[in-house]
Amino acid sequence: MNYIFLDESGDLGFNLNKKKTSKFFVITLLFAENKRPIEKVVRKIHSELKKKHKRNIGVLHAVKEKPLTRQKLLKRIADKDCLIMAIYLNKSKVYTRLQDAKQVLYNFVTNILLDRIFTRKILPAKQNITLVASRRETNKFLNLNFQNYLNQQINSRHGINIKVEIKTPQEEKSLQAVDFISWAIFRKYEYGDESYYNLIKSRIIEENPLFP
Repeated sequence: MNYIFLDESGDLGFNLNKKKTSKFFVITLLFAENKRPIEKVVRKIHSELKKKHKRNIGVLHAVKEKPLTRQKLLKRIADKDCLIMAIYLNKSKVYTRLQDAKQVLYNFVTNILLDRIFTRKILPAKQNITLVASRRETNKFLNLNFQNYLNQQINSRHGINIKVEIKTPQEEKSLQAVDFISWAIFRKYEYGDESYYNLIKSRIIEENPLFP
């Protein structure tokens, strides 16, 4: 079995004069043949935080954690057998027609990333592949549309059937890991901070802008 975990950082707001609207948007894929080592990293971080703070720790979110926690998780992920691919948008360069159709834009960007995976033959085509995306919509129709769109695109272009699941980071621990990874890549572009990015740089096999 091969797993692909998907998450994003930044937002898809295009009023760049509005406070807290990001200049960049990043979609990140983490893939591994075995997801258990990734899950163990997340569980260990949880265990260490529980012991230290003596309280129940919920879902890990990179934006909310302390620098030491971020560093530990990213360093441990970099030691595992996994690969990372990311695509980033400088939102000032996104076509106006796509700015007005955010769901279409999100699906489009995700499909480009997945297309690169199968074009480069990073994952064996004959093995079972499960894509787990972090739930970003509460609307069941939009989630189903996302699943169907990716399945149709990948099957028609590459003849590959993949299982697409949408889960919360609480349901799928590995999504918490890709949240940290995506956040680290996002900080590189949004704030020029490469300190966290450099911790997982060795695992990144591709990182490109959508609109150069």
